Amino acid sequence: MASHPLVLFDGVCHLCDAAVKFTIANDPEARFRFAPLQSEAAAAALARFGPAAATDSIVLVDDAGVHDRSDAALRIASRLAWPLPLLAVFFAVPKAARDAAYAWIARNRYRWFGRRDTCVLPAPGMEARFL
Repeated sequence: MASHPLVLFDGVCHLCDAAVKFTIANDPEARFRFAPLQSEAAAAALARFGPAAATDSIVLVDDAGVHDRSDAALRIASRLAWPLPLLAVFFAVPKAARDAAYAWIARNRYRWFGRRDTCVLPAPGMEARFL
């Protein structure tokens, strides 16, 4: 999985969809693969590692394990095109503070950005990047 870490996201959330599109646009080596948290692919990926990840969060599954909340977001950013890896400086902020900020945004994401009734389909040409 080293060459293709898996990003699990809320498939009905507009903010999460925008984050996936942003990740794809800034991942010139096409490292990441994606699956909605509501999918069988996500359930299978999480089952391999147990219930360690928060399923109300973005989740990154890679060779180092399962990462959620701010850890997932920063690990993803650190593998994207320059200058996004600079965001890794936020690993210096205590995890509790980072996750508190993440939780505040996550709690309000539907109200601020909206949600759909069903998971979004991949854009044409991107199907291979989605499980």
